[in-house]
Amino acid sequence: MIEFHDAGYGYGGRELLTEMSLTLAPGSFHFLTGPSGTGKTTFLKLCYRELQATAGRVSIFDEDTRGMERDDVAQLRRRIGVVHQDCQFLDHLSVAENVALPLTVSGQPRDDGDLSDLLSWVGLSEQINARPPELSGGERQRAALARAVIMSPDVILADEPTGNVDWEMSLRLLQLLIELNRMGKTVVIATHDLHLIRQAKSQVAARVLRISNRRIQQSGADL
Repeated sequence: MIEFHDAGYGYGGRELLTEMSLTLAPGSFHFLTGPSGTGKTTFLKLCYRELQATAGRVSIFDEDTRGMERDDVAQLRRRIGVVHQDCQFLDHLSVAENVALPLTVSGQPRDDGDLSDLLSWVGLSEQINARPPELSGGERQRAALARAVIMSPDVILADEPTGNVDWEMSLRLLQLLIELNRMGKTVVIATHDLHLIRQAKSQVAARVLRISNRRIQQSGADL
């Protein structure tokens, strides 16, 4: 599904990631760990072609990202949902309108029943007409997750989704991501929270990818 072939990324003469060879298989669950500044966000950006590898090759859905045109990238991103660390929203739109934005941008019809079900799934039924500034940190993260999955993507990439919420909310977000994985979605969570990884152990066969010395080290499914 997403394959790295001796891939690397660098800028300004500095090599940030190097010699990465791994496969994120359909339906797999991965945690991406490593200290701040080691390249976790960069790795995720390579997974959805926000960045292009400066060495080696990255293939997404069996297509070499080096040959992708602008329209190809746009089509690709319909199949990949991203939960960004900073959770940006349009403050003048309601939660429902923000979550439905990917449909609006892609010109797809909006089904209010499906949207209502999705917001209920993430526990935001009562906030459907609220504006983003009215939401708590945990509510914003759940809204971001709903927005990331509204197009029913094959892959979910989450960049520190529990970094700004308490432990109870972290577990709730983790559970939602595990449920997505059980539906057949590939899930990659970048996090430095080892407690969160251990919590997932009894529920999902997760592989841990650790960035160290600019390289990806693959741990087994046993956390």
